[in-house]
This record gives sequence, structure tokens and C-alpha cells, in this order.
Amino acid sequence: MALWHQLQQLDSRYLEQVDQLYDDTFPMEIRQYLSQWIESHDWDTVASNESLAKVRFHDLLSKLDEHHGRLNMGDNFLLQHNIRKIRRNLQEHFQEYPTHMAMIISNFLNKERTILASANSTQENSGASQSNGMMEKHRQLDNKVNELKKKVQEAEQQIQSLEDLQDEHDFKRKTLQSRMEFDLNAQTMKEIQREEMVIREMFHRLNKAREVVVIELVSALKLADQIQFTLVSEEIPEWKQRQQMVCIGGPPNACLDQLQNWFTSVAECLQQIRQQLNTLQELVVKFNLDNNPVSLDLSSVLEQALSIFKNLLVNSVVVERQPCMPMHPQRPLVLKTSVQFTVKLRLLVKLPELNCQLKVQASFDKDVAEAPRGFRRFNILGTTTKVLNMEESNGCLAAEFRHLQLKEQRPAGSRVNESPLLIMEELHSISFETHLNQPGLSVHIKTTSLPVVVISHINQMPSAWASILWFNMLCTEYQNLGFFLNPPPVKWGELVKVLSWQFSSITKRGLNAEQLNMLADKLLGPDARGNPDELIYWNKFSRGAANERVPFWLWIDGILDLIKRCLLNIWNDGYIIGFINKENERALLQDKRPGTFLLRFSETCKDGGITITWVEESQNGEPVTHSVKPYTKTDLVSLSFPDVIRKYTLMAAENIPESPLLYLYPDIPKDAAFGRYYSSPTDASEDMEVEVVGSYLNRHMIPMSEVPGARLQDNMLPLSPKAFGELQHMNKNNGMEELCDVGPN
Repeated sequence: MALWHQLQQLDSRYLEQVDQLYDDTFPMEIRQYLSQWIESHDWDTVASNESLAKVRFHDLLSKLDEHHGRLNMGDNFLLQHNIRKIRRNLQEHFQEYPTHMAMIISNFLNKERTILASANSTQENSGASQSNGMMEKHRQLDNKVNELKKKVQEAEQQIQSLEDLQDEHDFKRKTLQSRMEFDLNAQTMKEIQREEMVIREMFHRLNKAREVVVIELVSALKLADQIQFTLVSEEIPEWKQRQQMVCIGGPPNACLDQLQNWFTSVAECLQQIRQQLNTLQELVVKFNLDNNPVSLDLSSVLEQALSIFKNLLVNSVVVERQPCMPMHPQRPLVLKTSVQFTVKLRLLVKLPELNCQLKVQASFDKDVAEAPRGFRRFNILGTTTKVLNMEESNGCLAAEFRHLQLKEQRPAGSRVNESPLLIMEELHSISFETHLNQPGLSVHIKTTSLPVVVISHINQMPSAWASILWFNMLCTEYQNLGFFLNPPPVKWGELVKVLSWQFSSITKRGLNAEQLNMLADKLLGPDARGNPDELIYWNKFSRGAANERVPFWLWIDGILDLIKRCLLNIWNDGYIIGFINKENERALLQDKRPGTFLLRFSETCKDGGITITWVEESQNGEPVTHSVKPYTKTDLVSLSFPDVIRKYTLMAAENIPESPLLYLYPDIPKDAAFGRYYSSPTDASEDMEVEVVGSYLNRHMIPMSEVPGARLQDNMLPLSPKAFGELQHMNKNNGMEELCDVGPN
């Protein structure tokens, strides 16, 4: 079943998570219209190939044109208009950067799969106590909100009955006064007395009814205050913590629509209560009961209702999407100077009267009172004011800032950075403010983004992202911008989840227990591996020890980039063991037949490297393992890694080619594992004819290395049969009998 179809079968809380992925840059309509076409392509590969990205971009425009052409003009005029608008926006955003579009689509598909997996996992583990506890908590909150609505509705009915009773009382009282002026005989006086008793009884009933209504409204306010307290002090902080985890690659579990429903319901009830209290006041004044205790109580109850409503509004603005550069959607909160970024706000109190009434102003580091010495200052450029309005797609009150940039304020003369913090450890904040002015209501509303790191060069991105990971793992105080002056350590049990998220957020596969054990050995040593409470310190994670060639995080980040650019398919297939030390590698291959090989990441390549280790039977019968010098991104630009594995050949001094790679660990034939990723379907063992291009012989890149071993000669060259045949052919044409002058690559 198609992914998009499966997603549409999920509960509303998961559909909300899908909805939050899409915005006007790449609207959900495209995902809906072209779902089969989108899912039929490997967008990770497209994102790494600019030429292919251009082709796919124009294919997408053509598909939209086809969809537009199939619509009937009369019945679908608005839909046609929207498709034309979407097409123009796509050209505006991606015409020059088609790989950016491919990256966005790839990111969306990965997150959709994560949402689907999360939904399926929740169903499978519905008996888990934590999940049940959360569901029970939300069920109780739903019940309280429904109870509040019921109380307000009952109060409305009681006030309506009270108005009717008071109108009847007024009518009878005035009628009685009229009779007393014109008819005062004995019989009439008795009737008047009886009528006066009825009117007095109605008066007492009215007073009692007013007291009951006020008591009911006070009870409703008490319940509203309890719900408001739960929303503000528990639900919002919990949502923000979940959002922090989402920002650093955690599972998408924001559920903002549910929060909005609760906030809006309570706000609507409070507005109704305020209106009901005003109606009661009018009735009291009309009945000339200014000195009545009920009249005195109403003023304090009105103040209480207004106070609760204000507090709800003040806490109802949230940053729905944290600041992010569109070219780096998987690494929000890292901003580069002079590069546009986006951020989106939402008002959780969705009242029609608030539509287009709130103008939001964005500011950078506005409330930084005591900045660390040498703290950089920035100007925020672009459209810094936006109006909160109802979005057509989902009806939310939101404002999206799409074209903001940062420019550093450089003081006159040369600037010396005296800050005790590195640039990548310096935290900044974006604040958003608005003011609501209505008759009898004045509210100042403010919120801030999660702390951001501002870099001046893209090479600083890995270290900046390490800072974002560390802060969001350990801190919920958004204003703690001096966090890295004394960063606390993190427990290995917490860090291990976040490390795995870094892989699962950009691929389909996180890290398994064995891979995490190797990382624990690298950070903690084998003695502390199994202790989840073992502490990891910031300097160890980000900068490394003096004797380490590559700091731990930069090593991990280099591998992530290598996977994303060059190894994504075979990583997703689980063919890369990746994180394993040399001792365990030898242990795995010890009992395997010759030709068995595995793939692991180099522990010394800063920018990421992957090596091939295979087992070979030596002359004395004992297995011997060999490893190839690690391949890096530079090596794999012109030759894909599956093709490296396919063509890898050892050539002895007698020029007899031999392929040492036969079975992927544990026992998968090489072609069965990697065949579908080869650049051409021709079998590697077939003889190759030399291709002629014009008047020249076509040439091929030949990866070479020296392989130590008892039976292997020096200067052995890993050649493909095709390349070997071509070289032999070229040598014979030149009157040469042997290969010569071929050095290492």
C-alpha cells in the first residue's frame, strides 16, 4: 500500500504531525496530487545529483501541468487557480536550486515513514504504561473541558430563564401599580394583597435564582482556572520539550492541534462566562438592586474571569516551527549570516474576533541583559512584522516569517573576539511580541524561539549542531544563553538515543545495540560501556582529547554526511556494519569462508571514510583479513561504492586478476546484495570490449591500493576486469607486453 494512502488512515493526532510538515514552500497539495509519482523516485539520490535534480524538477512541473489540464474549467476554477499559483511558487523557490527541492521531498518522506512507524508501534504497544498514562491524562483533560462546556451551557439556560422570570416579575409589578391607582375597593384590595404576595415570592425566587447562577458561574470559573493551569504549567511545557526532541531528530510527536482545541474551548467558555456575568449585572441594575450582595459579588467574579482569560492568552502563542534555513531542514536552530531563514508562530486561542487583530514583531537578542564578554550582536533584516491570520489550509491563527536574515554588527576598527565561548557555543534568541487592545481588555503577548547558534561559514555547521544537540538534551530554560559557560554533562543513556536519532532522521535506519556499544567503547572505554548513568562531558564530545586525531562528534558528523551523500541505499538496507572495532571485526570474520567481507567506518577519517575488510585463506590454513584504505566522499564522487565493491580486483605480479570480495557478511552473495545498485547491468565477470569515443579510446578510473599478505605480491592493483582488459589492449597497441608506471591513487 502506498505510503500516502497509509498515512491518511491514521488517527487525527498523526495526521496533524503530517500536516505540520508542509507549508507554502512545498504545499501538501503537491503531495496529494502526485503521491504515486513522488514515491516512485529515490529522492536521496536525486538530491545528490544536480543534473538529475533538474530533470526531476521539470518532470514535477510537467506533472502539475497534466493535472491542471485534466480539470474542468467550470467546476474547478479555484483548484486550477491554486495549481497555477503552486507552479509559480515552485519555480520561484527551486528553479535555481532543484537539489533543494529534492532534499525537502526526501526529508518529508523520511518523516512520513517515521510518523507511520510511530503510529504502528503505538498500536502494537498500546498496553505500555507510559502510553496509557498519557492517553488517560488527555482523556481526563478532555472530560474536564467537556464538563466546563456543559456548565457554561447550563448557566446560559439558567440566565435565559432568569431573564424571562424577571420580565414576568416586572410586568406583574407594573400592572399591580396601575390597578392600585384606579381601583381601591375592598374586593380589589384583597386581590392586590394576594398579588403582592405572589410578586414578593417571585422577587425572592429571582434573588435565589441569581445567587444560584452566580454560584454556578463561580464553579465554572474554578474549573476553567484548573484547566488553564494544567494547560499552561503542564501541557505547554511538555509540548515544548517534545518539540526540542523533534528539533534534534527525535520522533515527531508534537500534537499541537489537540492543544489548540483545549485552549480555544477554554477561551470560548471564558468569553461566554464574561458575557453571562455582564448580562447578570444588567439585570441587577434593571431591577434596582445595586446594594444587593449579588451585585457586589459580580464585580469580583468578572475580574477573576478576565484574569484567567488574560493568562490563557499570554501563554497561547507558541513557535510552531523553530528558526531554520530552508537549505538545511534537518538542522534547525543553526543560522548562517546573510542566509534567509524561516520561523512560524501559532496562536492556540483560535477565536474569529482575533483574526488579523494581532501584529507580531520579531526581535533578535532583545532581552539579553547580561551577555557574556565578547558576545556578538546581530541585526535582523527582512520583514520583521507579520499579522496573525487564519490559514486557508487548516484554519489556524498563524504568522510565518519567511525572509529573515542576520547581519553581524561589527564595531568600528578591528574586532578582537574576547568571548570565553567559541562562536559555535554562543547562543542567541529570537523573540516575538504582540499586543491585544479591545474594550476592557489589554494584553501583552510574548514568546521566544529555542536558542539558536549563528555561524559565519558553513564549515561551522557540524560544531554548531553539536551545541544544539547538547543544549536541547539538557536544558529547558530558553533564556539560559550562557549555558556553555559551564555546560553540564549528559548521561550515556540519554546521549545514546540522540546519537541514534541523528541517523534515523536522515535515513531509514538508526543504530543498533552493537553499533552503540562500539561508540560507547570509543567515548567511555569498554569498562564503562554498559553503564547508562556514565557521564559524558561536553569537551570530550565536541572537542576531544589532545591525543585524538578527530573529536568524537566531528567523526560522527563526517560519517553522517558520507552516508547521506554516498551510501544511503546500502545503509538503509542494513549492509553496513559500520561501527565496529578491529578486534570485533576479526572475530566476526574468523570462522567465515574466504571471500567474505564486511563494511565498516574508519575511526580516523575526519570527513568520514568507509573501508572493506575481507577474509582470505593463507598458506598455513589460518584465515587472514585485509582492509582497504578507507574510501571518502572525494573518492566516491566519480564511482559509486556498490561499483567499487563490484569491480574491486586484486592483480598479482603475473597480471592475473582476482576478485577477493565474494560474500557480504554473514553469507550474502555480493551481486545479490548490491546488484540493483550497480551502474550498469552487465555482469562484472564478462569480458569487456574497449569502447571507442571518436578517435580516442575511452578511459576509466582505476582505484588502487597495496595489500599486504604472504601470498600476495607487492604493488598489487585493485582493477576491474573491464579496466584491466582495456589497459592490456592499450599496452599491446603501444608495443608493451606488461603494465607499468601505474601508481597508487
